[in-house]
Amino acid sequence: MASIKDLKQDINYVLGDIIEAALISQAANPEKTAESEKIVDDSIATFDDLIARVNDKKVDSRKVQLKAVKADLETKGKGLIDRVNAL
Repeated sequence: MASIKDLKQDINYVLGDIIEAALISQAANPEKTAESEKIVDDSIATFDDLIARVNDKKVDSRKVQLKAVKADLETKGKGLIDRVNAL
């Protein structure tokens, strides 16, 4: 399993790229500003949630928790990417 530092970097890079793509889409399509801002807000909320879960050390099985965070990053990230692509 990758280190916690790598997992935090993955969360940062993936959601940062999604935010960047939403902002580029917003610049290209100013009429869809509300949708792209909602994607940015959802990305920030997802980032906050995942980082909080990674930092939570009061769990029974840390390994299981971190695997769940990684799986959630993949599913939520894919959902956000699909929303950006739909713009």
